[in-house]
Amino acid sequence: MKRIFGFASALLFGLASIGCEKKPAPPAAGMQAMPVKTATVTLAPVEQSNEYMATIKSRRSATLQPQVSGRLTKIQVRSGEHVKAGQVLMQIDAEPQQATVQAQLATERQKKSFYDYSTIEAERQKKLFDAGVTSRDVYDQAQQAFDNSKADYESSVAMRKTQEGQLGYYTVRAPFDGVVGDIPVHVGDYLATTTMLTTVDEIGDLEAYIYIPTERSALAKQGLVVELSDTGGKMLEKTKIDFLSAQVDPTLQGILAKASVHATPEIMRNAEMVKARVIWSTKPMAVIPVLAVTRQGGQSFVYVLKQANGHMIASETAVTLGETVGNTYSVTSGLNPGDQVIVSSTQFLVNGMPVTPLGA
Repeated sequence: MKRIFGFASALLFGLASIGCEKKPAPPAAGMQAMPVKTATVTLAPVEQSNEYMATIKSRRSATLQPQVSGRLTKIQVRSGEHVKAGQVLMQIDAEPQQATVQAQLATERQKKSFYDYSTIEAERQKKLFDAGVTSRDVYDQAQQAFDNSKADYESSVAMRKTQEGQLGYYTVRAPFDGVVGDIPVHVGDYLATTTMLTTVDEIGDLEAYIYIPTERSALAKQGLVVELSDTGGKMLEKTKIDFLSAQVDPTLQGILAKASVHATPEIMRNAEMVKARVIWSTKPMAVIPVLAVTRQGGQSFVYVLKQANGHMIASETAVTLGETVGNTYSVTSGLNPGDQVIVSSTQFLVNGMPVTPLGA
C-alpha cells in the first residue's frame, strides 16, 4: 500500500511540473501538419507620431459690432455668403440721426446769415472809419462781431459734417473680401455698441491651431510635419509647424502650435475641427503584416514558426504593436528581425500545433 501511495505521489509531482512549463506541447502522434504561409520580420522606417484635434482659423477674421445704437432694419446677406470689401451687410435705423443732421443744417444756415451780415457790416464800418466818419471804437466792434460770427459759422459747419459722418455708421459694410459667418441678430432687434452682428473671414490661407500637451513640449519644434485629416480619416493636407508659442495655455495645459493650411473644398470655414497628426521623428522598427496579428482579450499575438523535436510548430507569442505603416504593424516588443511569422490560417492555429511552411 505504501509503495502504491509513493508511486502516485511521484506521478502527481511529475504532472504538476510539466503543467508549470510554458513551452509549447509536442505535436501529438499522428497529428497532420497544417500548411501555412510565412513572412520574415524586417526593419522599416516608422514615423513616431501623436494625433490631436486641431481648429482651423482664418489668418484674417473680423468680428463686426455696431458703432452706434439703434434698431436693425435690414439684413442684406446670409451666413456663408461671399462678400466684397465695402459691400453693405446690414442697415440700422438712421432716421433719428438724419433728423439731427437736418436740425444742424438749419442752425448752420442761421449762422451763415449772421456771418454774411457781419461781413458786410465790417466792410461798411471800415470804409466809414477810413473816411473819418466813425470812430475807431465803432469799427472795432463791427470787426469783433464779424470774427465771432465767422467762428460760430465755421463751428456749425464742422458740427454738421460730423453729424453727417455719423450717418455712415448706420450702414454696416464688409471690411474686406471674405465669407460671412453666423448672424445671431434679427431685423427689429435693438442694437447696442456691444452687440455682435456677424463675422467676416478672409478667403485664402488658413491656420491650424494645435495644442500640444506639455509632456511632449521637449519634442515640439518648428518644421515638424503635420498631417491634417477629417473625422473620417481622409487626408486633407500635409503641412509643417511654423509657429510655436513660448507659453503654456493655462486652460488647456498645452502649447499652441500653428501650421499653415490652404483653403480647399474640404476646408473652408473658420473654427472647423480636423485631426492633426504630428510626426516627431522616424526610426527603424520591426514590422509585420497585418494578417499575422490575432487578438485575445485585448492582447495582440502572432504565431512564430519554430522548430521543436524535429518538427516545425506554431508558437504563440505576445507582441506590443506600434504605428500602422500601410498594411503592416510596427512592433515595439516581442519579435526580432529575421523571425518567421505565420500570415495564413491563423484562426485555425493553436499554440504548439505542427505546421508546414509554404514560403512567403
